[in-house]
Amino acid sequence: MGQSQPPHNPLEFDDSQETAWVEVIQKMDEVYSDLLEREVDLENKNAELEEAHDFIDSIMEAMSDVLIVCDRVGRIVKVNRSLLDLTGYTEEDLFGRPISVLLGTRFEDRFRKMIPPTNQSSLQDYEAQLHHKNGAIVDHVSLNCSLHKTSKGIVDGLVIVGRQIGELRRAYDALNQAHSELKTTQTHLLQSEKMASIGRLVAGVAHELNNPISFLYGNVHSMQRYAEKMRTYIQTLREELPQAVRQKLDEDLKIERLLDDLPSLLDGTREGAERVSDIVNNLRRLSFREGKNKDQVDLCDVIKTAVLFASKGRASARPIDMDLAENIYIEGSANRLHQVVLNLVENAFDATSQSDNRQLSIRCFKNDQNVELHVRDFGPGLKEEDIHKVFDPFYTTKPVGEGTGLGLWISYEIVQDHNGQISVRNHPEGGAEFKVTLPAMK
Repeated sequence: MGQSQPPHNPLEFDDSQETAWVEVIQKMDEVYSDLLEREVDLENKNAELEEAHDFIDSIMEAMSDVLIVCDRVGRIVKVNRSLLDLTGYTEEDLFGRPISVLLGTRFEDRFRKMIPPTNQSSLQDYEAQLHHKNGAIVDHVSLNCSLHKTSKGIVDGLVIVGRQIGELRRAYDALNQAHSELKTTQTHLLQSEKMASIGRLVAGVAHELNNPISFLYGNVHSMQRYAEKMRTYIQTLREELPQAVRQKLDEDLKIERLLDDLPSLLDGTREGAERVSDIVNNLRRLSFREGKNKDQVDLCDVIKTAVLFASKGRASARPIDMDLAENIYIEGSANRLHQVVLNLVENAFDATSQSDNRQLSIRCFKNDQNVELHVRDFGPGLKEEDIHKVFDPFYTTKPVGEGTGLGLWISYEIVQDHNGQISVRNHPEGGAEFKVTLPAMK
């Protein structure tokens, strides 16, 4: 029998197998080392991303402006702390809800216009109202809206940054109102100073004209009496003259025509003198200022009386719509206020004399601490260039001989004396409307 072989051990390697296993182990060590390096690198990157995320969150938390991020269809995906504090919502309340819950339904139309069909750049500013969770309006906000895009440049939604402007708007409105009131006050001061200067001038001129007008007026009356006597005397002398001589004198001197024309000439002179005298008296009246003792005046009674006076002088009745509140009392002169209302009503009558609609509207009511009187006609209204002139003395749009241009100026002065204001405008529905504002009696 031959000599037996020892059994084969599977754990024993030959040289080639051992080398192969060594290479495998080395590869595994390299892969493990690479995995460890990648894990460390990934942890570092995660830490950086977390730090960047925390940094962005801290910025969003620190923003005083509100921030809203929404997707293409207007659903909310992100908001900041300022918005949550202002609106009372939580982030969970808002996630996925339409942006209209915060900015109202009117913003939805604007939102659709801001999302372009193509990847265009867009940056738009709007003003909107921010809504609270309970439905109330929190404040007005100024919105800066810009497109949010993916890394590939595809429009993915909208980023909205809003700033509260309620206080700014209120401050602006208050400033604008103060500026408007200042301009109005300045206009009134300039108008008052202009009127005062003109008033002093014309009152002085009226005083100087008063004496010669009185002489003229008195002389005309005397001349009319003398003319009648001269006419009787001349006719008596003519009867004593021979027929031929009388006929010769009549042809040469035109005595008959002269005697016939003389009464009408004197009447015209007298009427002119009376007209000038009326103007002078009106001007002189302005230089007179009543004392501080004023009476309690029922303005509605004054209006009714003035309308009655104005209507009596008209050939035909005019429809007058009067809306007068009760117990409208002021301190002043009933007679002078009667003149104001009478002037306004007569002007309204004249303005509608050629109009198809001859109606007048008169309203009187109390407004806070003041009383307002509105007199409106339904005529053609005033030319824009005439509105600022209507209270100037001697300014009139009436034909020559039909108006002195003093009525509205006198009314202006009387209203000023009563610490009031008078103005005029063209009513939006047609015609001119005068407004008188007077302090109500306390």
